Amino acid sequence: MPVTLEDLAARLTALEDIDAIRQLKARYLRCCDLKQVDELRETFLPGPIRIAYQNFPVFTDRDDFLKVYQEMACQGGVYDIHHATNGEITLTGTDRATGKWSLNFRTILLANRSVTRLGVEYEDVYHKRDGRWYIAETLSYVTSMVTEVIGEDGSPKYVAFGAAPVAA
Repeated sequence: MPVTLEDLAARLTALEDIDAIRQLKARYLRCCDLKQVDELRETFLPGPIRIAYQNFPVFTDRDDFLKVYQEMACQGGVYDIHHATNGEITLTGTDRATGKWSLNFRTILLANRSVTRLGVEYEDVYHKRDGRWYIAETLSYVTSMVTEVIGEDGSPKYVAFGAAPVAA
């Protein structure tokens, strides 16, 4: 069966949407690392949303989430590194999509000379509004963890380990 112009147009639109979602996730992660609160706000859908990150309360409003983010991450001596890989994006409609991401996260806290490294899995839902993609729902859970404290002499002391959760 020959490919029609409509088929090609639909494929091109799907590729453009998937690329826009990848860029959205990259912008979200970069804004987190660079402490760009206003830009971070714009990655979330205006109005009701759902943010459910393990070990945090569930947020249904982006500004409530950003208030906690600012209190925790936007302090002197707090440095975060978010590297997401293994993105799987599925378009579920013309204006809806889901995504799964693996995150390699590190936070450096100068006050207590610690570095925490986490393996994290994200599950996202994206909505397209007025031609632009937003994060509408995001949840995460930790799959591995290690925390080390760096001594005055520069030597690490491992103080916490965590394993991947046991499958139910």
